[in-house]
Amino acid sequence: MEEGDLILRSKEGDLDAFNQLVEKYQRQVYNLALRMLSNAPAAEDATQEALLSAFKGMGKFRGGNFRAWLLRIVANACRDHLRSWRRRPATSLDALVLEPDRHAPSPEDYALRRELGEEIGKALVALPADQRLAVILYDIQGLSYEEIAQVMNSSLGTVKSRLSRGRARLRQIMAQYMEPLP
Repeated sequence: MEEGDLILRSKEGDLDAFNQLVEKYQRQVYNLALRMLSNAPAAEDATQEALLSAFKGMGKFRGGNFRAWLLRIVANACRDHLRSWRRRPATSLDALVLEPDRHAPSPEDYALRRELGEEIGKALVALPADQRLAVILYDIQGLSYEEIAQVMNSSLGTVKSRLSRGRARLRQIMAQYMEPLP
């Protein structure tokens, strides 16, 4: 069934049609939340909240790019989580243990890749939320400038500016990390 038909059925309250839409976009939705929040349980919560909001708000969808509309809801849910954390900061004691990459040629390469991944994650978290969202949507999720403008509810120029500033800041942060490496 085509996306347009699924959207129409979802607007009429068809849960099965909405579930098919969710299956199509759930990976992108979760990945955006995970990159924005840098916390798997929080990303799961934000994803669930966003999908529930999307189902309840299907009647408000006016057409256009469904993926951009859905990712905007996710971005807003992530912003809500970030605001909540600022009001009630907490430090997690649970450390995420990653499984080694089976294709890594050596334990040293695995350790370096893992360390680089952690540094990139820290660098993303250090960005202001609007720049982080732009970088994630463009460089990681692969959305177009127009789709990002819809998700962020901003102009095309603002998206390009946030993306440029975010990348520049990431380069600065990563340059500090790269200096100590051999």
